[in-house]
Amino acid sequence: MTALNIVSPAERLRKLGIVLPAPPPPIANFVPCVQEGTLLFLSGQGPVLPDGSKHTGKVGGDVSIDDAYQHARLTAINLLAVMQAALGDLGRIKRVVKVFGMVNAVPDFAEHPRVINGCSDLFFDVFGEAGRHARSAVGMGSLPGQITVEIEAIVAVTET
Repeated sequence: MTALNIVSPAERLRKLGIVLPAPPPPIANFVPCVQEGTLLFLSGQGPVLPDGSKHTGKVGGDVSIDDAYQHARLTAINLLAVMQAALGDLGRIKRVVKVFGMVNAVPDFAEHPRVINGCSDLFFDVFGEAGRHARSAVGMGSLPGQITVEIEAIVAVTET
């Protein structure tokens, strides 16, 4: 522990047994994130494993809520990897401001918030109270490559 018993995000990740992968490369004409002032806008990420494979399918159909929760957690890890690459230190995150979660779901699915909690819960585990955020969790008829979830985020960062 550091002074004042503050645990760093890197230490929390270690305690969770999470090693951040290299950020997944963009699949189209965009960048993984853009910093404007003290805000970092993260492009949508999906449940991409380090080997490049992806979790696909329809939540509420061939994908369970529990599996989709884990896919949202994996997506949060990929968002953290983008933050780490952009900032060099997750300790520069002052607050997770907003999360926008999209779930590739069957038309009558209604548990989108339970799925996106996979991301929200991890952000809280890594950043503590600074990980609590405003959020939207919505259903989509499809997502790129039929991935199960796509999540984007806005975070406030310290000035360098």
